Amino acid sequence: MENRTNEEFMRMAIRMSVENVERGGGPFAALIVRDGEVVSTGINSVAEENDPTAHAEINAIRAATQKFQRFKLNDCVLFTTCEPCPMCLGAVYWAGISQIYYGNSREDAGKYGFDDSHIYQQIDMALDKRQVRFTRILGKEAIEAFNYWDQKSDKIQY
Repeated sequence: MENRTNEEFMRMAIRMSVENVERGGGPFAALIVRDGEVVSTGINSVAEENDPTAHAEINAIRAATQKFQRFKLNDCVLFTTCEPCPMCLGAVYWAGISQIYYGNSREDAGKYGFDDSHIYQQIDMALDKRQVRFTRILGKEAIEAFNYWDQKSDKIQY
């Protein structure tokens, strides 16, 4: 198998995003690559699935973790047509992906109605200042699960 360049991987993702728009989907696509080979792909299927988490990067990560039967992708690279939103960026960090190549910036996305700047602003705010109301309840009871997990000798570290 011939090795593809980073630009070729990005062009694959761009083609997928254009095809997704042609089918009525969002203008986003992503590839997970390991050792120069595509191991999974994802397109934005938010509207199709009525799932606000069905972003291209999340779908590609889910496909890769299912393929490998592991939740860490630290030996993989993400190619995505747009700089990841905060949700997708969090998933990238949790998956341990080592590198992101992206086409459009979040500022580009904002110009087309995909503006997530308010989420970045909310993350930096104190809980009591955020748009979504946070109310902590039953903390002493909820901590029991953490204590139980902490005591297990066979736990899987994230």
